[in-house]
This record gives sequence, C-alpha cells and structure tokens, in this order.
Amino acid sequence: MMQVDEKKLQEMIGKMLGDVGAAMGAALVLLGDKLGLYKTLASAGPLSSAELASRTGTAERYVREWAAGQAAAGYINYDPASARYSMSPEQALLLADENGPAFFPAMYEIAAAAVRDEPKVADAFRSGGGVGWHEHDACLFRGTERFFRPSYAAHLVSEWIPALEGVKEKLERGATVADVGCGHGASLILMAQAFPKSQFCGFDYHEPSILAARERAREAEVADRVKFERASAKDFPGSYDLVAFFDCLHDMGDPVGAGAHVKQALKPGGTWMVVEPFAGDRTEDNFNPIGRIFYAASTTICVPGSLSQEVGLGLGAQAGEARIREVLNAGGFSRVRLATATPFNLILEARP
Repeated sequence: MMQVDEKKLQEMIGKMLGDVGAAMGAALVLLGDKLGLYKTLASAGPLSSAELASRTGTAERYVREWAAGQAAAGYINYDPASARYSMSPEQALLLADENGPAFFPAMYEIAAAAVRDEPKVADAFRSGGGVGWHEHDACLFRGTERFFRPSYAAHLVSEWIPALEGVKEKLERGATVADVGCGHGASLILMAQAFPKSQFCGFDYHEPSILAARERAREAEVADRVKFERASAKDFPGSYDLVAFFDCLHDMGDPVGAGAHVKQALKPGGTWMVVEPFAGDRTEDNFNPIGRIFYAASTTICVPGSLSQEVGLGLGAQAGEARIREVLNAGGFSRVRLATATPFNLILEARP
C-alpha cells in the first residue's frame, strides 16, 4: 500500500468537507431563491425566523433551520443578541439582486440540473453517446438565462459591441442582426433596447426556449423589432450585418459547419461575434475556481450536448482561444481576433 501523508490527508478531508457542505447547501440556496427568503431578508431585515416566515408565507420551523444553515455557510448573518438574521450589501447583491453583476442562485439552478440529469450522463459515459440540450431538466434553461443575463447586461452593449470594428456604428444607423442559439433571448433583447433602428432575429432549435423568448420580447416591448424562430445553426434563414453566437458554439455538434453557414448568411462587410467561456489554451491553465465550474458544466451539459448531434466534435466549455480560432478558420473565416475578454468570457470577432 502507498504510504499516506497525514498532513495532506487532513488537508484533503477539510477541502472535501467544504465541498460537501456546498453541495448539500445547494438545495438551501434554491429554496431561498424560490421562496423569496433572500429578497425579503435583504429588503426588510434584520428579521427573526418567525418574522421571515410570516413575511414569506412559509413555516417558521423550516425557516429557522434554513436560516441557521445559511448563516453557517456565511451567506447571511446572525445576531445572537437579538436572534435576528440579516444580509450585508455584498450578500444581497449576489443572492437577492437578479439585475446585479452576478446572480449566484442561477448558478445553483444549473448545478441542480447537472445532479438531476446525472443518470442520463452516466449512460452517455458508458455508451459514448450524448444528451441533447432539450433532454435536460427544465431548471437548466431558467438557470442559464438568469446566470448569463447579468453579465450580458453589464458588458454587451457598453464593451463587447464597441470592441468590434464598425459594428456599433452600423447598429446605430440600422442593421440586421441574428442571434443563433438565442435561448430565452436575453442578449438579443438587450441589443434591441440599445439600438432601436436595427432589426433582430433570434434562432434556437429548442422550441420551449423560443416560446419563452417571444414572451420576454413582449414584456420588454420590443416584439415589433425582435423575432424568434426555431432553426438550427446550420439552416437559419436570412442575411445579416452581424451574427452573434453567445456561449453556444462549443455546444454544437458541427461548429465548423455552423461557421460555414454563418459565412453564407453574412452581408458583405458583415461580422461574426463569437462569445465563448473564458479558458486558457492549456488544460492546466484552467485549474482555478472558474475553470472548475466550467469543466463540471462541460462534462454534464456541453460535451454531452455536442455528442448528441451530427459530427459530435465535442469542443467543450474550456476549448480555449487557439482551438476556437481553428474552428472559425475551418468554417471559412480567415480574419479572427480577440476583441475583448472578461473573467467569464472570450469575445472573438471573425470575418471571412
């Protein structure tokens, strides 16, 4: 038997205890979000467990246990003198503000989908097959929208589009835009609100997402300029000044074929904006907290999704800039540059 280093063993136990606590606590975060506990505590706290239960229409005994667990995690605060719970501005920003820069309950929804769909992914591990996007638990679709929307709201119009050569000016004058793999339409609606002279079309193969996107557009009062239709990345119709892929190229079975179709769909002088998860080119470059999350999502969502489709390239969510460039080049785009980046995303500009 290998000799065990006791110090390293204790360090590993401590790390795994923390991870198990986070995994067990995921259900508590989902409950806090779903039942309005975070939002109520952020707006009306400090509150006792009884007061929080009364304001949210929940049972005090459950709320008491939930609040103690969240305080133990450091997600909310507890004052022993008053036996009341509260949230700091930082806690409230991350757990109660859906329009803030990072809304973490959405990430827990994605994590919940990964756990609920584990049997399907296990079967794919054994068979080498895939699990289509449409085959996942519904909380994945909601969580994805809520997770990406704050980042898009913070960066898309103010930073990413201005980083593309001449694109902002086209949109201000009036241009045609396609968002492929649009999901619930968050990115397209943001662009439509910012550029009222332009026309926008969103495409996704997932019909329930298209229906949700149409409803979002009506709620945002941009449905007259934003259309959503069911289509794949290799057959969407129309001709556009800008085609955008937001965090979806790596999910596609044939991203090279998708690129070839984008090339045909672009008007002369048009631009393909490809937004992908941030990643270094070497595997070890991504051994960090963000890489850990993205590799987990890639294992349970992205790679299975790609392998469920024709070609099944299986790029994965941590492909890195160099590999993405190879795919864009193979699709017929000879001019590719990194326009800008955030800790979560790479934004590439591609032209034929």
